[in-house]
Amino acid sequence: MKNLFKVIAFSFVLLAGMNTMNAQSLKQDKERPETKAKMEVAELSKSLDLSGEQQRTIFRALVTRQAAYKKHVTGKTPSESLAQKKKIDNTLDETMKKALTKAQYDKWHATQVRQ
Repeated sequence: MKNLFKVIAFSFVLLAGMNTMNAQSLKQDKERPETKAKMEVAELSKSLDLSGEQQRTIFRALVTRQAAYKKHVTGKTPSESLAQKKKIDNTLDETMKKALTKAQYDKWHATQVRQ
């Protein structure tokens, strides 16, 4: 009977530990540039009615922007990172102009100005 209780207790500890590890990995995944870009592309696809090619192009541009922000902007003072942020945002803007139609770009740009 003692052995059975030990086995059940040990199983419970392992199960609780696995849930904790899973929760930590989910939190880390939300911080990845790909995850953020995927969520943003999904929102843009709904609002702008994007084609598959447009989605792929915009996804790559957003991943690049998120990675560049993480590398050059995050953790620095605003005065240090302002020029880098403008450069990164201008690159994204140029990509969006190329990928979107005029109407889609105007709608996207209007939402960016509000943010």
